[in-house]
Amino acid sequence: MKDQPIRTTVIGSYPFPAWLEFASENLSKFGESDIDEMVDDAVVAAIHDQVSAGLDVITDGEQTRLDFNLSFYGYIDGIARESISPRRWGPPAHDQRGKHQITETLRAPHGLGVVEEFERLKRLAPRGPALKASVPGPYTLSGRLLPNGEYPDRFAITEAILPMVRQELESLVAAGCQEITVDEPSMSCYAYREDTKRFVDIFNRTVEPIVGRCHLSTHLCFGNYKGHAVGYRSIAPMLPDFLDFKVNEVHVEMANREFAEIELIAEFAKRMDVAVGIIDVKSYYIESVEDVRNRINKCLEFIVPDKLSVAPDCGLSQTARWAAKKKLMNMAEGARQVRKQLGIN
Repeated sequence: MKDQPIRTTVIGSYPFPAWLEFASENLSKFGESDIDEMVDDAVVAAIHDQVSAGLDVITDGEQTRLDFNLSFYGYIDGIARESISPRRWGPPAHDQRGKHQITETLRAPHGLGVVEEFERLKRLAPRGPALKASVPGPYTLSGRLLPNGEYPDRFAITEAILPMVRQELESLVAAGCQEITVDEPSMSCYAYREDTKRFVDIFNRTVEPIVGRCHLSTHLCFGNYKGHAVGYRSIAPMLPDFLDFKVNEVHVEMANREFAEIELIAEFAKRMDVAVGIIDVKSYYIESVEDVRNRINKCLEFIVPDKLSVAPDCGLSQTARWAAKKKLMNMAEGARQVRKQLGIN
């Protein structure tokens, strides 16, 4: 279902406009219709920036989410959400995002909200680019919930969330979504210390109903909170087990790691397409078009063009909008030039 070689894509999130950041802290001053209009406007802004850059695949920028996954807890019943993080001051780190208590059996009777996001994207996006929805996987979602008597550990919580995510994926396909990414950065962050076969089993059971029904991808990175990683930043511990993910495409973080282990994309390419992160979202160095061309050519030493997509390392929510726009524009132009160079434009 991938429509061209060296396709340009994104992970999911995009920076909020400054006015949306302000408005989100003052929602009590807005009416329901004001908020609906505000959300549409924010998605239009994210679409505009991606389309102007010339991307082949766009998202809604996750403009209605608090971070790429934290807002999902608002859709799950049985959670007492923590209002104040355990550590609020000092250098930013992942422990500044607190964990929530489970108070009763976990349920998501009204879904997880991604279908509504996709329907909005369909309504507002122009014809041309493919429209992608991203959904955090159950293991990643389980990470901010505290075990209790009913769910004694993280894997028990994961199993409770898994059918919720699976249902959301099925509903997305039913709504016409043909590009879906299941974000599981917690799996890639902790592959060095956890049972990777167990991770693969969890992932494949999650996506089983939609395999073969859309262009399905997964995003594997090492975390990004205000430019900081959380995991052991190596792909090697993921292999060979992660090759058994039932996906059309896997996204790997490369730019931030100076293309360490780039040769390992050849292993993934034996089973699936590979979206290589060639734009560093944690740096304010703006990659030039020449940088992009050189990085794509480096990838092509290990993978054929038909198997390659290019993207930022992670979602762009932690990157200033002015930088995100320039980075995406140069990424798309560099990819266009390489395709032309190869005679496949």
